[in-house]
Amino acid sequence: MPGDVIKVEEKDRQKMDDIGFNTDEAGRSGSFMMENDKVHHVSMKQEGVEMLSIKDALIKYPELNERMWKLVDKDKDEYTKDAYEDTQSGYFIRVKSGVKAFFPFQACFFLKKDKIKQKVHNLIILEDNSEIHIMNGCAAASYLAEGSHIGITEMYVGKNSKLMYTMIHDWAKDVTVRPRSAIKVEEGGTYISNYIALRDTKITQMYPAAYLDGKGAVAKFNTLVMAPEGSVYDLGSRVFLNAPETRAEIISRSVSKGGTVIARGHLQANSPGVFAHLECDGLMLTDGGVISAIPELETKYADVNMSHEAAIGKVDEEQILYLMSRGIPKNEAVSAIVSGFMDVKLLGLPPALEEEIKKHLKVLEESEGI
Repeated sequence: MPGDVIKVEEKDRQKMDDIGFNTDEAGRSGSFMMENDKVHHVSMKQEGVEMLSIKDALIKYPELNERMWKLVDKDKDEYTKDAYEDTQSGYFIRVKSGVKAFFPFQACFFLKKDKIKQKVHNLIILEDNSEIHIMNGCAAASYLAEGSHIGITEMYVGKNSKLMYTMIHDWAKDVTVRPRSAIKVEEGGTYISNYIALRDTKITQMYPAAYLDGKGAVAKFNTLVMAPEGSVYDLGSRVFLNAPETRAEIISRSVSKGGTVIARGHLQANSPGVFAHLECDGLMLTDGGVISAIPELETKYADVNMSHEAAIGKVDEEQILYLMSRGIPKNEAVSAIVSGFMDVKLLGLPPALEEEIKKHLKVLEESEGI
């Protein structure tokens, strides 16, 4: 309810702040929080938007089973099989036709019990001519030694609807993360994914797929990731342009601070008259890390416009020298260049939300010594 404060332990409050999860729900249309394997909080303030835990939703609306495991194959790998056999929870969100949520909806998946394996299934349905921004903040407690997260998310974007889906991850060096997501976009619909991760992980592996099935559908994936020493980020996005006048863009910015980043991108044109672009940029801050850019373009038609760019390098010495000549110490000069490279402006967020995300990025960057 409005005015309520989501209860979290004081020792965990900083983690909530770092991932943009507002425990007072200020500027949010609703909230969902899962701690370990249990739902901790559920609330919705936006009229025309329905939100339930996935288990409650399937009891209330048995017909939702027809949407479950249709975009993500339960037999895809050992992780999907594990989640299928034992889904602990997750959320169901339905935005009614014509409804445009004014504030973002926020969700938090939090690990605080050592060696916990969190298994989640989310289902999102946007009816025609609707719009919402969902912010997922996922994190491990500062005192957690080891854990894992398997997240299945299936999203249906109706005609002329828009879903912006932002993820801020703040895990730990011995946490494994395996999201498995897929999106179906109908005619005139838009899906925008923003992924931000700047801290340790044992391995985070995800390769979401968007299916542009309606004329004029759009998908855009933006990734900002930094891999500290010992971390592995195996990330990618796939878009299947299955109808005329569909458009797709995959933009990846990766920084290795001694860790490994695998940046994958796959664009497949299954219809004439489509536009698609893929861009992978990597920045090496030190020797010993790895950045691997793997772009793929595929088409069966001549009447398409598809392109890709990929570049990996180090921080420009001339830029450092220029900033130092202006009286800026070298470490601050490098920090400024890296911050510019990871510019949140490329996410295309509303101005107020962009400033909010910038604040969280700044906290994460400072904690990593950038």
